[in-house]
Amino acid sequence: MDNNGKPHPPGQVPDVVVIGEALIDVVTTPDGTTEHPGGSPANVAYGLARLGVSTGLLTSIGADRRGEALEEHLTGAGVAILPGSRSQERTSTATATIASDGSASYAFDIAWDVEPPDLAHTPPRIVHTGSIASFLSPGAVGVKAMLEELRSECIITYDPNIRPALLGTHAEALHTFEELVQLTSVVKLSDEDAEWLYPRKALEETATHILDLGAELAVITRGSAGSLLASSATTLSIPAVKTRVVDTIGAGDSYMSALILGLLTRGTGGLAPSVLDQLGCTAAAAAAITVSRAGARPPTEDELRTQLQYQPQLNSHA
Repeated sequence: MDNNGKPHPPGQVPDVVVIGEALIDVVTTPDGTTEHPGGSPANVAYGLARLGVSTGLLTSIGADRRGEALEEHLTGAGVAILPGSRSQERTSTATATIASDGSASYAFDIAWDVEPPDLAHTPPRIVHTGSIASFLSPGAVGVKAMLEELRSECIITYDPNIRPALLGTHAEALHTFEELVQLTSVVKLSDEDAEWLYPRKALEETATHILDLGAELAVITRGSAGSLLASSATTLSIPAVKTRVVDTIGAGDSYMSALILGLLTRGTGGLAPSVLDQLGCTAAAAAAITVSRAGARPPTEDELRTQLQYQPQLNSHA
């Protein structure tokens, strides 16, 4: 795969630090077994680096062949693997077994722990976390401690990327999610995440609730129906970019990477309606590129710039 990332300069504080799991997705079919790098936070870090963003990843992988494959994949795009990330005996895996009739069964071998570094001394501009790392003990405790320390020092973005099989009870997961929302600036979730967390709320109500918990921006992606961006002053609906869909693998993580890029480059407009529109359109463009080709292949900086240049004006509405 062409990574097209810019290597992160050694010793320099990255603009974005991503905290969360990197794992190997194992897919077994009657024709054989394939392995691919995965883990939502790792995918976001990879997507950011391909967009030219200086990115560090604090993760938890093993000193084994799979860990080496993950590190090569990420550093090849320009991601800096932060010290302490090789902390497990073996690298985590998520295995999907596809039977001859097309039915699938899933198994997870995931361990998550993290030793919080002193990021507050020289904080990045943005910290992103989410997915399994924000729920699974013992590492989730460390993630929360880092967010508490950094919340006044930088922008914190959060994508819960709900995986019900790994979260315990709904009540426990909801409690964890809402505690973390109170420490974050921007929360992004899919419509499936929103409906699982708040089955009795409409998406707009869920966005309002997240803002009431303390977030400054709530973003809900809705697949081909586009995305919803809500601040205390504005709610915008951004349409998806029309494209030929090959598969949707990695679309949500690609959207998140481009959303973070937009937050870094938005200038002094805060969360004005025009800024939200630009954030949503940029993220929609990145997702469209990703779904137009097979696998989790987020756009490069040049690809996204070209897409935005030729993309028809998206008409968002309140």
